[in-house]
Amino acid sequence: MRVVVVGATGNIGSRVVTELSALPGTTVVGLARRRPTGTVAPDNVEWVTADIRRDELRPRFADADAVVHLAWLFQPTHRPMVTWDANVIGTSRVLAAVAEAHVPVLMCASSVAAYSPAVDDRPVDESWPTHGWSAAAYTREKAYVERLLDIHEREHPGLRLVRIRPAFVFQHAAAAAQRRLFAGPLLPNRVLRRHVPPVLPVPAGLRFQAVHTADIGRAFALAVTSGAHGAFNLAADPVITPAALGELLGARTVTVPPGAVRGALALGWRLRLLPAPADLFEAMMHLPVMSTERARRELGWTPRIGATDALADMLTGLRGGDGGETPPLRADAGGRFRFREFASGVGGSDPVDRWAHAD
Repeated sequence: MRVVVVGATGNIGSRVVTELSALPGTTVVGLARRRPTGTVAPDNVEWVTADIRRDELRPRFADADAVVHLAWLFQPTHRPMVTWDANVIGTSRVLAAVAEAHVPVLMCASSVAAYSPAVDDRPVDESWPTHGWSAAAYTREKAYVERLLDIHEREHPGLRLVRIRPAFVFQHAAAAAQRRLFAGPLLPNRVLRRHVPPVLPVPAGLRFQAVHTADIGRAFALAVTSGAHGAFNLAADPVITPAALGELLGARTVTVPPGAVRGALALGWRLRLLPAPADLFEAMMHLPVMSTERARRELGWTPRIGATDALADMLTGLRGGDGGETPPLRADAGGRFRFREFASGVGGSDPVDRWAHAD
């Protein structure tokens, strides 16, 4: 079996490559914009350099038994046309190339962020509407890609199409990358290494699901070999609540109004102190709790790492300033942030943007 993994060097892609390459008789083609250096995958992985926004993809998919599409660009949030070009136009080009190359199986990473806002905390299954949260570019793009997949599935009824919708995906090796995406360069490692203050402010109503990257990798491998089709929610127990965060961080939680948090984040983003916009926080506050019953039943998938352990694994990496071996995950991928350059406006485009956009 020959499987092409698009976006093979990211948080999820690097683990999917590892899991697929362990399957007997499987050759994995890792497609990414930058080829990894050193030994980051087994010998039966072929690396191909390509950009889904502009390079010819059909030859890369020739003779593939399956394509796993994971490529996604989160930053730069201040330039939404860049992310739209990569995530929406790039996905449409992947779909066209899959059809032209007559690949029989396509697996695409969606997200809990594709789902419409929740009305309560009752777990929703894969039939919940996928219209996203319209105010945030990330959720709009995830929802739009779901519509692209709907159309592609109708136009190609012989294709086995799988959509994986994970919760927040954490691992130690992705700590540096996730810090660049969400916290920004103004949160120094020395602060992270200190003990958490005894009081932790938490916005009222916060709760979210998480899952370890290793369990996501296994799910993709199971989906490739099981003949499954359709959408699958992936998350581990328990749901992360303020109480769980306080216990994990050894702090007493204090509830604060979500509007105050949103206002602070909006100001930080407008001042280009933070890479993630407040609209994304607003979307996070309205995400549904997902049921994972279908994945457990049809894929035989059960997470081996709990949600709090997955988050703790990433936090350990944050405190150590750690990253992974592939280009997007490397601890030094963002280069050195220079506050003097940021404050003076020297250097053309915003250095916070460039630092966060390292992958």
